[in-house]
Amino acid sequence: MGDNSDNNYLLLSGIQHFQFCKRQWALIHIEQQWEENVLTIEGQHLHQKADEPFIREKRGDKIIARAMPVQSRTYGITGRCDVVEFVADEQGVELAGYGGKYIVVPVEYKRGKPKRGKEDIVQIVAQALCLEEMLVTEISTGFIFYNETKQRIQVNITEQQKQETIAIITEMQRYYQAKHTPKVKTGPFCKSCSLKHICLPKLMRSSSVQSYIDGRVSE
Repeated sequence: MGDNSDNNYLLLSGIQHFQFCKRQWALIHIEQQWEENVLTIEGQHLHQKADEPFIREKRGDKIIARAMPVQSRTYGITGRCDVVEFVADEQGVELAGYGGKYIVVPVEYKRGKPKRGKEDIVQIVAQALCLEEMLVTEISTGFIFYNETKQRIQVNITEQQKQETIAIITEMQRYYQAKHTPKVKTGPFCKSCSLKHICLPKLMRSSSVQSYIDGRVSE
């Protein structure tokens, strides 16, 4: 997938930004611009509970790892999983320091409620791709916990979802390597974006001076 040196690894957290708005993702991850709003601050507060220093705890037949660092050299992505559960199962993989075998289940924490789009699902599928590569296993199930509704929703991770996520990561890598910030269609979602004052969506809808001149010349 290209040069996956340390400097070219993309953050897992950026996949959700990319799905929400490609321009927002580029402003944050390529141009290094960021503004906080109520939503981002609440999200950070929620993740503080999960993002403790990487620790494991054993509960019965389950090992729970928090803030687990993950990466994929194949796809050039890196980050942390909020929680990874290792559930005792003879169809799973062995873990150093623990007896038996375990299946691997990523769990992502979100501040809000389930979304209509696929951005949350894509993020957890990307986590699964990293874990599969690191642990040499297959992952077919993940969970997303929504803090607003206190729901824990199961995600069935299919081969089709993995291929779709790989295609998204490939597109992100193209933008990143070209250092290109795309233009996008604006919409109601722009109002809640933490970067609306940087992105200036109203200006994106307006014709530039140069395009106006070009149009007059061609008349």
